[in-house]
Amino acid sequence: MKYESEIFNIADDMEWESVAPGMKRKILGYNDEIMLVKVHFDKGGIGVRHKHRHSQTTYVESGKFEVTVGENTKILKGGDGFYIPPNIEHGAVCLEDGILIDVFSPIREDFMEN
Repeated sequence: MKYESEIFNIADDMEWESVAPGMKRKILGYNDEIMLVKVHFDKGGIGVRHKHRHSQTTYVESGKFEVTVGENTKILKGGDGFYIPPNIEHGAVCLEDGILIDVFSPIREDFMEN
């Protein structure tokens, strides 16, 4: 299947998609090769440990998060970032309300099914 978003995606015009307790997201642009996702966490929200075939890099826009990638755990705050290689287990716990900006390559097809 061929995926491609609109050229311009205005976040204020988009509805949040609830993905877990304390977590919601907006998909801000994509094609088959890359995807940009804004994820809002409430304090205490948990991105459960999981893994996927996609390369992922994430920018911490705001808040504070305990992030685990493989066996490594760090506390990250607004302005920090991290990289997750394919098929490495990872997760996050939100310590202060915040937003993560995720970039995936290739596209997360499973996000398109919702």
